[in-house]
Amino acid sequence: MKKLILFLTLLIAQSSLAQELALVNENKKFGYINKSGEVVLEPQYDKSGNFNNGLAPVLENGKWGFINPKGEWVIKPKYDRVKDFNSGIAVVLHTEEWFYINKKGERLTFAETEKIFDFNQGVAFIRNANKVGLINPSGEVVLKPTYDIIKPFENGFARVKKGDFWGVITTTGKIVVPVEYQSVGNYNKGVVQVEKDGKLGVFTKGKFKPVEGVEKIWDFSEGLAYAKKEKKIGFINAQGNWVVAPIYKKAKMFKNGLAPVVLKKNWGYINKQGEVVIDFNYRDAEVFSNDGLAPVKIGKTWGFINKKAVLVIPNLYQITAGSFNFFSSSPKGFINGVARVKKDNKWGFIRTDGSVIGKWYDNAELFSK
Repeated sequence: MKKLILFLTLLIAQSSLAQELALVNENKKFGYINKSGEVVLEPQYDKSGNFNNGLAPVLENGKWGFINPKGEWVIKPKYDRVKDFNSGIAVVLHTEEWFYINKKGERLTFAETEKIFDFNQGVAFIRNANKVGLINPSGEVVLKPTYDIIKPFENGFARVKKGDFWGVITTTGKIVVPVEYQSVGNYNKGVVQVEKDGKLGVFTKGKFKPVEGVEKIWDFSEGLAYAKKEKKIGFINAQGNWVVAPIYKKAKMFKNGLAPVVLKKNWGYINKQGEVVIDFNYRDAEVFSNDGLAPVKIGKTWGFINKKAVLVIPNLYQITAGSFNFFSSSPKGFINGVARVKKDNKWGFIRTDGSVIGKWYDNAELFSK
């Protein structure tokens, strides 16, 4: 029985440390709340950032360090500047020198590089002689400095440039789109928009297919990308074929089977067959989240509709103002059951049933851990 009680106690402790917390600002002080709206750490810090890898950067007496969710200093404040932890490693500035530290605050010495880059999706850039490569969190070189440019990784893929041409690689340096295109978009499930010999098209199954007459192609999502032809927007599939005719003034990507589009002035939603399933009633509209709700603008304020166009959360909010935290940016709409919204010049969070989580703050960040 004692072993069981000890196990449950440890489990509860680990759960509390692993919970998602949101950075909030009240009376020019920063603190943290949980998803129940409970204040975990009272607003007390002059400056602080989101939790990442279980640690958050905090400024005290002009120096930065890192705390855990209990508010305990894990790495005491001694740095002039810091970046978020990622892959268990953070970039810090101390006495005019940038270097890596681990979660114990120990300095790490990795491969030689002309500049220290943040880790992202398990890799960090290294640069030598104006060429860029990759290292892993163990400091091992996974890709020797080869490219002129490597863009940040998204979903395990990054655009790379060598000379005048672009391609796409994985975090191991494997080439998935040959470096032979004039431009390339974000790789998504085996397909990407590219430009070759002045022609726009798609790269899929190892081949390039031009799309006749297209003026611009955006990123693919759910197998479709919106594209412009004769100043109108429609959708093409991975084979470069039009599946929704270019008749719209504006569009956004497909998410959960629907895409926001503008026909004349207002926004509505279409399905992948091009059928209008939610009429053009909104001044603005965002994509549907995995929670089945989408932000729509009615008048000057935003509410949330479901896929049947029912306004399940009244238009009482603003969602478009930028993030206050210089460590991150804030997507719109619901993320894992919670949406960040603004009302009466205060920021807070609502659940999918419209209930408010806790109270309102001068500003608030997305939940993270």
